[in-house]
Amino acid sequence: MSERVQWNSNFVFLMAMIGSAVGLGNIWRFPYLFFTNGRGTFLIPYLIAILILGLPFILLEYSLGAKFRDSVLSTFERVNKNVKIIAWIVMLIAFLIITYYLCIVGWDLNYFLLSFTKAWGSNPDNFFNVQFLQSTTQISGITQFIPYILGGVLVLWVIVWFISHRDLNSGIGRFTSIFVPILFILGVGIALYNISLSGSYLGYMEFLNPDWGALLNLDIWLAAFGQILFTLSLGMTVILSYSSHLPNKTNLTKNAITVILANCGFEMLNAVGVFSLLGHMSYVTGLPFNDLITQGSGLAFVAFPQVFNIMGSAGSILGPIFFFCILIAGITTAISYIEPLVDSLEHSFSFTRKKAVTLICVIGFLISCIFTTAAGNLLITIADEFLNNVVLVLTVIIQCVIFGYMYKVDYLVEVLNEKTWFKVGAWWKYIIKYILPIIMCIIWVGGVYELIMSCDMVKAVACVILAVVLFVVSFSLNHFEEKRKINS
Repeated sequence: MSERVQWNSNFVFLMAMIGSAVGLGNIWRFPYLFFTNGRGTFLIPYLIAILILGLPFILLEYSLGAKFRDSVLSTFERVNKNVKIIAWIVMLIAFLIITYYLCIVGWDLNYFLLSFTKAWGSNPDNFFNVQFLQSTTQISGITQFIPYILGGVLVLWVIVWFISHRDLNSGIGRFTSIFVPILFILGVGIALYNISLSGSYLGYMEFLNPDWGALLNLDIWLAAFGQILFTLSLGMTVILSYSSHLPNKTNLTKNAITVILANCGFEMLNAVGVFSLLGHMSYVTGLPFNDLITQGSGLAFVAFPQVFNIMGSAGSILGPIFFFCILIAGITTAISYIEPLVDSLEHSFSFTRKKAVTLICVIGFLISCIFTTAAGNLLITIADEFLNNVVLVLTVIIQCVIFGYMYKVDYLVEVLNEKTWFKVGAWWKYIIKYILPIIMCIIWVGGVYELIMSCDMVKAVACVILAVVLFVVSFSLNHFEEKRKINS
């Protein structure tokens, strides 16, 4: 086995890790989630979720990467050769998520250009849903491609290819080392400016106002754990893959805490900035604050353009900066999600890095085309619910079983304690083996229940197709890799 490429420095690694964690969910998912789940009270389950789920699972993936210093596929095989198929499944989940994730980033790329002239007009809601997305709930809309969305997605896949086909440091390392600090500087600047606006206090005071009774609601605790799972890219094997390139005797616990603080700090600061801006709009227009807060893409592509409209010339500056921040966050996440698959194709099929990245990007773009149609928004919602809330959560449970029971975790404790800020031991092993699987099982049951309750014929067929594609491709890749190994 050839010597493993290492990051140029720990700073480069941290920028890559933070870039992977900070994504669209930090910017638009978290503020709505925080507001609708007890507001200031949500901080309690959120912080507990970091301690019970976030930190322990990051340490698990860090220790595996540092222990084996190999591709994700080879790492799973060396733990137990019978679970290698799980590695393929997890890597393909991340790949499929990126195929629709980049479509949403493609919306943002278009809005970045539109924001200079506020081309969304006086009714951003109608513009986004009717004119821009041309959205339909009919599956027949899959035949109607939206050219500018398709073009935006093509540009993004080219950017991902351009960054990822280079070696680790001159590609991912250089890009994240430049643009992640820029993202944080712009994010802090936007938040501080928003806080200074007239009426901003209406937003952040409403945002932080605690609802103590919410702590008795199980759904709020599940929402907190779900947010930590997704915002830190846990279980995607990105962390495992990135950490496998670290030098020996790296302080893994220090890095884990740094990434968590950076990601969650950005998440909170962004949320305060978002609500400050909405508070300003409520103050200026007299609209009730609750009428302004909306979920997901509606916050970025409807609520914010409405705010930029009333800000006059300032909105023509703040708008492009805001959409540029989303663009950076989207790209840094995308390049990280395909990296485990790139690395595994390199080492298992002897592909050059350029060949592996090219193959992944071409196939990824072709799949993404499905989401650039009039039915794209419908299909994105279905794919995200199935892959994130059901399949990914299930694989996290399986990974806890694999690494908690099939492998002697004492070996990983030794790796973590070799150079550390704090010692891990029985408490960490107990969380990985018992607490996390139980919590993830509860989240998984909730995800399956919601999927079944909201299921119709279109969603059922789409989920079956996704499941078949995921498992057929995973087993096929595993078969070809085994056959190649035997022949060689």
